[in-house]
Amino acid sequence: MAKEGADMTEETEFMIDKNVGKGLENVESSGNAKEMRAVILAGFGGLNKLKVTKKAMPEPQDGEVKIRVKACGLNFLDLMVRQGTVDNPPKPPLVPGFECSGIVESLGESTKGFEIGDRVMAFVNYNAWAEVVCTPVDFVYKMPDEMTFAEAAAFSLNFVAAYMMLFEVASLREGMSVLVHSAGGGVGQAVAQLCSTVPNVTVFGIASCFKHAAIRDSVTHLFDRNVDYIQEVKKICPEGVDVVLDCLCGENTGKGLSLLKPLGTYILYGASNMVTGETKSFFSFAKSWWQVEKVNPIKLYEENKVIAGFSLLNLLFKQGRCSLVKSVMDKLLCLYEQKKIKPVVDSLWALEEVKEAMQRIHDRGNIGKLILDVEKSPTPLVTSAILKWPATARRPVKQERKKRSLRETTTARSECLSSIRPNKTHCNTHRDWTGCTDSPQRNTTTHKCVCMYVCMYACAVCMYA
Repeated sequence: MAKEGADMTEETEFMIDKNVGKGLENVESSGNAKEMRAVILAGFGGLNKLKVTKKAMPEPQDGEVKIRVKACGLNFLDLMVRQGTVDNPPKPPLVPGFECSGIVESLGESTKGFEIGDRVMAFVNYNAWAEVVCTPVDFVYKMPDEMTFAEAAAFSLNFVAAYMMLFEVASLREGMSVLVHSAGGGVGQAVAQLCSTVPNVTVFGIASCFKHAAIRDSVTHLFDRNVDYIQEVKKICPEGVDVVLDCLCGENTGKGLSLLKPLGTYILYGASNMVTGETKSFFSFAKSWWQVEKVNPIKLYEENKVIAGFSLLNLLFKQGRCSLVKSVMDKLLCLYEQKKIKPVVDSLWALEEVKEAMQRIHDRGNIGKLILDVEKSPTPLVTSAILKWPATARRPVKQERKKRSLRETTTARSECLSSIRPNKTHCNTHRDWTGCTDSPQRNTTTHKCVCMYVCMYACAVCMYA
C-alpha cells in the first residue's frame, strides 16, 4: 500500500507540475477553441488510467444549460465505470462523473427557466468531472441560497435515490422498519435522515466497525458488517423487517430476502461486492454471481415478499422519467429548507487528487460523500493516500482491509469445498486447502464435475486463494 501511495503521489505531483507549466501534453482541442481542465479516463482498468488534461470546452446546444462547475460528486459507481464493470459504458477516452454543482454560464436556444449566474446542481450523463459541462435543462435544479456547492454535489444523486427507494418503491410509512447496508456512505446517511422524517421508523444500519462512533446517532440499531447481523436483527424484530436496501449484492441478497417479513420489500441498487481489487476481476464477478440466491417466483408468491431493483441514472437517461425525478427533487429541497435533511460531506479533493479520492472510497473509508472541488489546489506533500485521512481512521481502515481480504478468501474456500465434496471425482487435495498438488494441471481430469460452473469456480478458487 505504501508503494501504491507513493506512486500515486508522484503522479499527482507530476500533474501539478504540468499544470503550472506551459500546458499539458494531451491537448484535445483544435484552433482557438477555449479549453478547460477535465479528468480523462484513457481506458478501463486501474487508477493509472485516470489523468487530468485539457480539452475543448463544450458549448450548449438547443435546450441545454452550460454550467461552470464548482464541485462534483464521486460515487462507488464511478469505480465500476473506471474498471469497465458497468453495462454498455461509452468507449474511452471519456470524462467520468454523473453529478455536479456550479453557476450557469450560458444557455442554449429555447432554454427557459434559468438565467446566467444562477447557482444550480445537475445530473450529467458522464462528463461531470470537468470545469465546464453542458446538460439538458430537464436535469438541472436551482440550489437553495444557504446550500454550499459541496453540499449540492453531495445532494442530488444520493437523496433522490434514497427518497425514491423508500417512498416510491417501498412505500415507507409510520411504524415500519428499514435495514440499510453501507450505512456510513452517502446513500446510507441519506436513507437514515429521510427515515427520521417519518414517525416511529426503525432503522437497522450495517457498517464497518470503525465508522460506528461517527454514525451511531443516525440509526436506531447499528451492526458490524463482519458479524452475523441476521441473528442480531431477529433478536430485536423476530418477524423481520419491512424494507431491505442492498448496495452489495452477492451473499447479502439471500440474507436480505430471509430478513423480510410478509409484504416486505428487498431493493437492490448496487453491486459493490464485485469490486475487490483495483482492476476488474473475473473471480470477484463469478464469486458474487455464485453467491446470489436464485429467486423462485413461486416462493415469493407463497411468502408474500417483493424483490425490486433501482437505478436512478437509468431512470433519468434511458427511461425518460425526468419529470418524476423533478417532483422528488422539489420535495427534497423543501425538506432541506426545513432543516430536516442535510448532506454529509466526507472530504474535498482537487481534480488532480482523483486517484487518492477513488482509493479512499474503494477502501470503504468514507463517511458520507467524497467531493471533487474544481477550484481546490492539490496537496503535493502526500506520502500515501491513507495519510490524508484523520489519524483515528487510518488503523481501522487498514485492519478492515485485511479482514475483508481474509474473509473473502475463507468464504470462497469453504463454499467451494461444500460444493465439491459430494462429487468424489474432484481433486481430493482441496479437502484440507493446502494447495492444489496437481499443479500445473489444475484444469485436468481431477476437476471433472457434472456442473461446469462448479468446476470453473473450484478452479478459480485454487488459482486465486
